[in-house]
Amino acid sequence: MESLVESRWFAALLAIAVGCACGLLAKRIKVPAGYMIGAFVGVSALSISTGVAWLPTEVRTGVQIVAGAFVGCSLERSDLLRMRGSVRPLLLMLCTFLALNLVLGFAMSAVSSMDLRTALMCAVPGGINDTPIVAAAMGANGPDVTVMQLIRQVLGIGAFPIMIAAFDRALDRRGRPDPGTRDTAAADAKREKSKQRSATSTVVALAVAVAAGVLGRLSGVPGLTFTASIVAVSVLKLAFDFAYIPKWVKKACQLVAGCYLGTLLTAEGLAGLADLIVPAIILIVGYTANCFITGKLESRLFGYGRKEGMLIASPAGASDMALIMEDLRVQNVDVVIMQVLRAAVVMALFPQIVNIVCFALGG
Repeated sequence: MESLVESRWFAALLAIAVGCACGLLAKRIKVPAGYMIGAFVGVSALSISTGVAWLPTEVRTGVQIVAGAFVGCSLERSDLLRMRGSVRPLLLMLCTFLALNLVLGFAMSAVSSMDLRTALMCAVPGGINDTPIVAAAMGANGPDVTVMQLIRQVLGIGAFPIMIAAFDRALDRRGRPDPGTRDTAAADAKREKSKQRSATSTVVALAVAVAAGVLGRLSGVPGLTFTASIVAVSVLKLAFDFAYIPKWVKKACQLVAGCYLGTLLTAEGLAGLADLIVPAIILIVGYTANCFITGKLESRLFGYGRKEGMLIASPAGASDMALIMEDLRVQNVDVVIMQVLRAAVVMALFPQIVNIVCFALGG
């Protein structure tokens, strides 16, 4: 038992060391969302090649809590007034994700040996930790759902930020600047002045976030860890203006999040991808097309910037989005709030819709 504990601690320390080194390198060479992506790539390579990479699941809970605290500290009273206009863009996002879920599920079931229930759950844009558990409880193939959800997560935090940044630069070079980034510097300055920048306010904000996040975790409701920490710190920030999270905490959180996600990709999971290649291609193509098409609709119909619209349509997790969006110079808190609501609605309703569809078709 002692050797097992020691080996796990060694694996955890090695994963953190490799992840931090790779994350810092990726940031240095200016990879978008470099801390998280670099850490993920480095730890994934370590995990696949050696199998010596492990972090406890509590790390993910901690990342969600800190990310929630960061979002809560970024809120201003003007943001709450603006969010009243987010109902229609939120409905558009949810409707397109539901349509995408059904289309991809049926397509993956048709071209592979997956049963319909498993295929539909593979395409659910929910949490990487929660969705496989819910899928297994529904009678779907848990390992297949885990692998496909990991692919979606990697796509969201790894490929999409780079793709969005490259696409935005390409249009900038053609003389089509993103209207959503024009006042970034002014917005940053305004927010910095309104914060109580002290060690005490940071400790208090983190303490409140931990208390709320732990209660959310204990409730068993998917996604409530992140949401509860946002709500608690938001109240502290808006009511007392006494909540501040320095950027170095966010950077450390990005590194740890990338390390944790990297430990989820193992040699066994990679070997299992052989039977899932075609479904994975369908999933990737579908979510990529949705990012461009729905992002364009969000931008054109509701006045979001180009990057904002694409981030709203991104399949990354809400807490991951909170950590990487600032690296893309997107300051609009609507993006994170809509992702939080998306996660809550998806985990509450989409599995039930899958059950209804399968029942209606005799699956």
